[in-house]
Amino acid sequence: MAASNTQPPAIELRGISKAFGPVQANKDISISVRPGSIHGIIGENGAGKSTLMSILYGFYKADKGEVWINGTKTDIPDSQAAIASGIGMVFQHFKLVENFTVLENIVLGAEDGGLLRPSLAKARGELEHLAKEYELNVDPDAVTENLSVGHQQRVEILKALYRQAQILILDEPTGVLTPSEADQLFRILDRLRSEGKTIVLITHKLREIMEYTDTVSVMRRGEMTATVKTAETNPEHLAELMVGRKVLLRVDKTPAQPGKPILEVEKLRVVDGNGVERVKGIDLTVRAGEIVGIAGVAGNGQSELLEVLGGMRPGEGTVRLNGKELPLTGSGSDGRARRAVHIAHVPEDRHREALIMNFSAWENAVFGYHHDARWTSGPFIKNAAILEEAHQMMGRFDVRPPNPRLAAKSFSGGNQQKIVLAREIERNPDLLMIGQPTRGVDIGAIEFIHQQIVALRDQGKAILLVSVELEEILSLADRVAVMFDGHIMGERDAAATDERELGLLMAGVTGEDAA
Repeated sequence: MAASNTQPPAIELRGISKAFGPVQANKDISISVRPGSIHGIIGENGAGKSTLMSILYGFYKADKGEVWINGTKTDIPDSQAAIASGIGMVFQHFKLVENFTVLENIVLGAEDGGLLRPSLAKARGELEHLAKEYELNVDPDAVTENLSVGHQQRVEILKALYRQAQILILDEPTGVLTPSEADQLFRILDRLRSEGKTIVLITHKLREIMEYTDTVSVMRRGEMTATVKTAETNPEHLAELMVGRKVLLRVDKTPAQPGKPILEVEKLRVVDGNGVERVKGIDLTVRAGEIVGIAGVAGNGQSELLEVLGGMRPGEGTVRLNGKELPLTGSGSDGRARRAVHIAHVPEDRHREALIMNFSAWENAVFGYHHDARWTSGPFIKNAAILEEAHQMMGRFDVRPPNPRLAAKSFSGGNQQKIVLAREIERNPDLLMIGQPTRGVDIGAIEFIHQQIVALRDQGKAILLVSVELEEILSLADRVAVMFDGHIMGERDAAATDERELGLLMAGVTGEDAA
């Protein structure tokens, strides 16, 4: 349902400014969003995108400026006022009560009176209608923690629609979705747009912007640098507006020169705590001077593979590093032992497995290696030496701001990832295992991270890369192995395959099946 030219903007922000202490998050920002459109907002991590939308949703109060909704000046002191104004927001990290059912989460905060049963009955009927109308099918009686991430996101959208949102803000909605879940999300958003809803999409993925938005606004360092019709721009131009310089959107690398086998995996099996076999007897080799990418939809054994190799969980089978067998259970099978034989590991979830968010950057820069003789003197740790090394390391890896005393939580996602990468790469590993290297990372940081991985390969190191981003796998990897249901369905030369062929293997369809 296209908006007529006479309709006022669904959203108009005029001269919005917001500071947190000395940090100017938003500076005199004005933006207009047409009703019934998908409007993209892009920018590097820390550019101020989420702050701006949090002001619109009432999470923050602007220091100055005005908010206009459908042509009416509107005061939004809190999220309840935003909801009353027809605004809904789906955050990057969902705001759901995990042990509640879908229905209970939908109703929470929108109950009709003091009796819950009538509210649940009303919500069930409305939920069935919304699910059918917008293809947001989800079991209303399912416990939220048992749902996939994609279905949890549907619950968040349903929550907003149940509250009669006409404007829907999504903050990095595909950062935690598989490719198929992301495709389904955008089909839903297209349906919402056709029904006259207004969508604001915050993302750092230029492909999503180019494919799905009508208009795109670019932010840099708290300011709005441009607003253009999507059809009148291109990824290279947007990337330059975001970063302030030309950005290479492809990975610049020479052909690999593989050497001797560094990692050899034979008949590896992994059984989880519930007795479910996650990795089912796979074989894999990674050689010096090559990047082997593991492609697959999340949940098909890639995470468990990295965890066993990184000493985070037990396994069965044979794993050799530089020809020497590594224990997979018991003594010598933990992460410290893996680091001692020169295996470095960048986990998939940097918040849970790679960083302690309340600790400083300099402390995080040495975690896992703090027992090394370089950093100890008897029972004491050389804090001053670590602090100085962390400062230099942050400079080499372009961590912003380059302040090692700041807590890890004070850095953007891209800079947190650089801290983890720096810690692991600077230990000169024989094997670097890296999971989801650029998840939630902006385009400037993606370019830098890719360059570091390729540079390590060119030094003759072995790289094992896991990513749900097929484009990233094809750009970075020299060889691709595809996992499905705990098996390796096949291996391909990255230069001789494409997303279609890999997508079929990811769905469990081999060449013989396709024929």
